[in-house]
Amino acid sequence: MKYFPIKNTSLNVSNIIMGNMRITQLSLSEIENLIRTAMEEGINFFDHADIYGGGKCEELFADAIQMNSSIREKMILQSKCGINTKDNYFNFSKEHILQSVDGILQRLKTDYLDILLLHRPDPLMEPEEVAEAFDELHNSGKVRYFGVSNHNPLQIELLQKYVSHKLVVNQLQLSIAHTPMIDSGIALNMNIDQSINRDSSILEYSRLHDITIQAWSPYQTGFFKGPFLGDTENYPELNEVIDTIAEKYEVTNTAIATAWITRHPANIQVVLGTTNVERLSDACKGSEISLTRDEWYQIYKVAGNIVP
Repeated sequence: MKYFPIKNTSLNVSNIIMGNMRITQLSLSEIENLIRTAMEEGINFFDHADIYGGGKCEELFADAIQMNSSIREKMILQSKCGINTKDNYFNFSKEHILQSVDGILQRLKTDYLDILLLHRPDPLMEPEEVAEAFDELHNSGKVRYFGVSNHNPLQIELLQKYVSHKLVVNQLQLSIAHTPMIDSGIALNMNIDQSINRDSSILEYSRLHDITIQAWSPYQTGFFKGPFLGDTENYPELNEVIDTIAEKYEVTNTAIATAWITRHPANIQVVLGTTNVERLSDACKGSEISLTRDEWYQIYKVAGNIVP
């Protein structure tokens, strides 16, 4: 497993993250097996959100692993807040953030989070309120570091103008079949769809500002439209190339899809959403594979992208 430090923190993190959005599908013993397998594979980073399973995922995670101080010390725990699922809107008010964190800590059976992320941008955000909430959470020891999820550069800039704590993470959708943060830079100044800058150069912004990107849905195409791996109807050439490269490295296609993301010099973490132990282990085998430049570009091109 490859590790690297998240800048402006004391955290040394695995470049693979175990995501816990779907663990309500499993029994407690199955969840425990999944977590322990992740740790045996070298994963030390576990991602949550207060809306996953309506909070049940955090509770099940803690119960399955029988959370205690000894286990907690071996984990980096991250969770997200800011989505009001009952009324379907976003809420970055100070009251909501503070209440959300208290609920997260209670469900995870821990005294603190290593990282708290604001889940999706709230257009009614008052950054001064967020700053107050972050200060209170940090000063009380409930949260060590802060970040965002699905935010563009100017949204981050607006927050950072008021928040005294460095925003260290941005969780964004990225996979071989979903690459807008890469596409427009490659096709700059061309009169084609790929040239449209849909995310305000978030990849370059993150690298310039020492923000670690975490890639969610690393094997999905579009917005939860299903995996591209094994989809030979819609992605025949892509799967053929990935399978050929997987054979060379003696790993599965999942490992190569993982390695394609971790190969990027931005040190992107890959958030696994799988509940399958074997697939989790397969993905981890891509952690340290360094694809050649030729292999990386070959995969990018057969996914349907233009390299001028």
